[in-house]
This record gives sequence, C-alpha cells and structure tokens, in this order.
Amino acid sequence: MKRIVSVLLLGVALFTFAFSRPALADGDAVAGGKIFSANCASCHAGGKNLVNAQKTLQKDALEKYNMYSEEAIITQVTKGKNAMPAFGGRLKPEQIANVASYVLSQADKGWK
Repeated sequence: MKRIVSVLLLGVALFTFAFSRPALADGDAVAGGKIFSANCASCHAGGKNLVNAQKTLQKDALEKYNMYSEEAIITQVTKGKNAMPAFGGRLKPEQIANVASYVLSQADKGWK
C-alpha cells in the first residue's frame, strides 16, 4: 500500500513539474533603464504617454488598466497594441523583461 501511494505521489510530482510554466525571473531594472532610454523614452519620458495622455506609466494608471505586473508589461511591449508598436522583433525577451522591471520600479517611485 505504501509503495502504491509513493508511486502515485511521484507521478503527481513529475506531472506537475513537466507541465508547469517556469516562473519569469525578475528583470534587471538598471539594464532596463538603459533599454527604456534608448527605445521607449521618446514616447514615455518621465512615465508619461505622448500619444495617449491618460495611459501613462504611473502606478495608478498601470493599475487602472491592469498593467501593473511584469507579465502584462512584457506582453504589451512584445506584441504592441493600438499606437504602441511591437518590440518583440527588435528586443530580446530578456531585454523586454528588464524594461518591465524598470517600469515597475519607476512607477513605485513615482517616476522621480
């Protein structure tokens, strides 16, 4: 009986690890700041948005539009949306994750 339970638990553990998505590592905000300056600041200097003034990168706006997470920002930067161009072909996934970390860290600081 113990052997059956052990084998069953091992099977569940293997199944869980085999089909689970790996967690995204937190990006490097310092590196993200450099990438942001080179690619994003022309429209988003100081956390603003020159194209759509309501959709800034301020914490309250990110929360309002369900963008206050690395995952949401990574998706937006990678795929683009509306006037926002897609950067998935220009930047590597690690660079985009770094930008997301930078945006969140700046939003938490009030872009100061």
